[in-house]
Amino acid sequence: MTLPNQTRIVIVGGGIAGCSTAYHLSLMGETDVLLLEQGRLTCGTTWHAAGLVGQMRPNRNMTRMSKYGIELYSTLEEETGLATGWKQCGSVNVAATPERMKVLRKQAALARSFGVEVDVISAQQAGDLYPLLRTDDLQGAIWIPGDGKANPADLTMSLAKGARNRGVKIVEGVEVTGVLSENGRVTGVQTTQGDVLCEVLVNCAGQWARQFGRLAGVNVPLYSAEHFYIVTDRIAGVHPMLPVMRDPDGFIYYKEEVGGLVMGGFEPKAKPWKMDPIPSTFQFELLGEDWDQFEILMTNAIHRTPCLETAKVKMLLNGPESFTPDGNFILGEAPELRNYFVAAGFNSAGIANAGGAGKLIAEWIIGGEAPSDLWDVDIRRFGPFMANRKLLAERTGETLGLHYAMRWPRQELETARPLRTSPLYDLLATKGAVFGNRNGWERVSYFRPADAPPAEHGLGKPGWLPWVIEEQRATREAVALYDQTSFSKLLLQGRDALAVLQRLCANEIDVPADKMVYTALLNERGGFESDLTIIREGAERFLIITGSAQTTRDMDWISRHIEPAEHAMLTDVSAMTSVLSVMGPKARELLARASPDDLSSESLKFSHTRMIDLGFARVRAARMSYVGGPGFELYVPIEMARHVYLALHEASADLGSKDAGYYALDALRIEAGRRAWGAELGPDETPFEAGLAYAVKLDKPAEFIGKAALLRLQAEPLRKKLVTVVLSTADAYAWGGESLLIAGEAVGELSSVGWSPKAGACVALAYVRGAAALHLHAGTAVQIDLWGELIDATAWDRWPPAG
Repeated sequence: MTLPNQTRIVIVGGGIAGCSTAYHLSLMGETDVLLLEQGRLTCGTTWHAAGLVGQMRPNRNMTRMSKYGIELYSTLEEETGLATGWKQCGSVNVAATPERMKVLRKQAALARSFGVEVDVISAQQAGDLYPLLRTDDLQGAIWIPGDGKANPADLTMSLAKGARNRGVKIVEGVEVTGVLSENGRVTGVQTTQGDVLCEVLVNCAGQWARQFGRLAGVNVPLYSAEHFYIVTDRIAGVHPMLPVMRDPDGFIYYKEEVGGLVMGGFEPKAKPWKMDPIPSTFQFELLGEDWDQFEILMTNAIHRTPCLETAKVKMLLNGPESFTPDGNFILGEAPELRNYFVAAGFNSAGIANAGGAGKLIAEWIIGGEAPSDLWDVDIRRFGPFMANRKLLAERTGETLGLHYAMRWPRQELETARPLRTSPLYDLLATKGAVFGNRNGWERVSYFRPADAPPAEHGLGKPGWLPWVIEEQRATREAVALYDQTSFSKLLLQGRDALAVLQRLCANEIDVPADKMVYTALLNERGGFESDLTIIREGAERFLIITGSAQTTRDMDWISRHIEPAEHAMLTDVSAMTSVLSVMGPKARELLARASPDDLSSESLKFSHTRMIDLGFARVRAARMSYVGGPGFELYVPIEMARHVYLALHEASADLGSKDAGYYALDALRIEAGRRAWGAELGPDETPFEAGLAYAVKLDKPAEFIGKAALLRLQAEPLRKKLVTVVLSTADAYAWGGESLLIAGEAVGELSSVGWSPKAGACVALAYVRGAAALHLHAGTAVQIDLWGELIDATAWDRWPPAG
């Protein structure tokens, strides 16, 4: 087929992601679409995918996506006339340890609250559903009757036919060799058959997506790993409707194929495929067998399904697939180049996810913004440093292995660390700091006493809790020092800087110099694109402080809303300034010892800032406290951070001060009812639902994005409402994500949980939905489904109650 000179949308890649994107664009009326594949459809990864299709996902939107995919796959053959191999055979997930069984119970409760049919079953019932299974050492299982399997190549061809039937052009054997752009926007592609002008480009290039993205300066952080499964000859008792079976403790999965079994898995230490670049001619190809790498999976499989000990193995398939640094796929518009979209990095779950992901990216392209909260998969969650190939290779070796490994609460990734560090990193490490990681930054989680052994992972009360309680006590009763250097700091300056912020921010930004303003950035639906704090440093100069993980996202959101004629420059200055937070009732006394400046309540009011002397340094002191109660944030030039920290410690010797970390900070902010973006706040939550209407100024002179939606929503009942949940026993420890019930009915999930010294128990924040959002809650009896056990708790619109 001859290529057109021009089309509206070009899709690069003819695997299942590209064909699903084309299908859904055509379904929504966008038919001026050209899909280009360098080889033949499915020739990269799709053709050798296992084809497992499950519904359970960690949050509501991703579950909705996977459920849609199953609905699509079950009806596609009827629409196109091409078989897809779809069979709703159900799936059985088994647990070999008590801890895994608890996790399965939690997943089942959450899935049910998302509308997925799931049953918790015994080991014997699992054996009845899957007769090949050894069950004597199992704790139990879950049964998901709506899950199934498909033939990846047939499914992709059916999607392609559906797209073609509506006018999409699909051309095979054409390699895209470059991307044309002008003024920061895509204008076309260069191919082996000439240039094609376009308005929108979608990178669905699978394991080639990173190197293809690099042609346009777009960061797509994924890396290929060798991925294995065996295919057996026929086995007695294996039939087409045999369920998919997963044994995560053995790192393995099974599905039926032609009367035999496909058995593969995710070995704990994976084998990155260090082929860079991947040749465009790698089509319908496999890598060599590696039985040493596969040994742990084969050993576990023979134990779990003894029939494999004597079954004839027809082949050990080794097909490379791409994985991302956090195990979630990549979706959305690239921050580096307008109208350049990405749908790639499916982490060996492309068949399960691509049906829904194709719909989401099509909606994003047509609607101009994400159709819902997709932060878990949003390409903007990654910083530019994630393009490093050594980092990606090492991280891929870890993340592939974590697919089925036991993931403990607050377990941190270990590879490619430390990378981004505060000036205090080494000093705090010598004091027992245990670090977590956020967007590459090493952040103190807590401080471990010198004589204490490391805290082990578990599902119950954590071993580190007593140390964190001491940090909390110092914050509430004396003074604590927190290193929050990882905050993202963006500088917006220029004659139109105020106008830009007034248009983006729901709060009033035209305030006196040195004032600090907490505000939401809203989308057109009235949901939070971000929440942040702005310090007006001058008439045309604003320092924006936002979360550690939100740098790329907020840079993108703000910069894309600066009009071409506006004079406003946005710069990431995160690495230029440290933030040291001094929190607690003795915070002012401590600063008075280290600084000659007046920081009394009369002199420095709440949400105001001032430049002060501290030791030999000049720093900006802001009267602000994320944890509730008195406190100050100090914005310190990066090269002076160590000096300021030591000066504060020297001055605090007799004040009962402690160094403190993010575990204490997070728990205290939950106790104080402070919301966090990515937990309580996101694109699907409005200020009314989050209880943050006070930070919205609907009557400010400037119009702002989201105002029209908020005016409309004011007159409508709430869809959901944020409440505080207080557990009724000190013995139960929740972690977040637990299902919340009222009168036995699931009404929401816990979004954040922390230990509260005030309550003597865990306190959580949670959204309640439906009728529960319309009621007042002043101690409403609720229950938490904690690892399958119902724990009593109370729900409050305001906690602690007044008086």
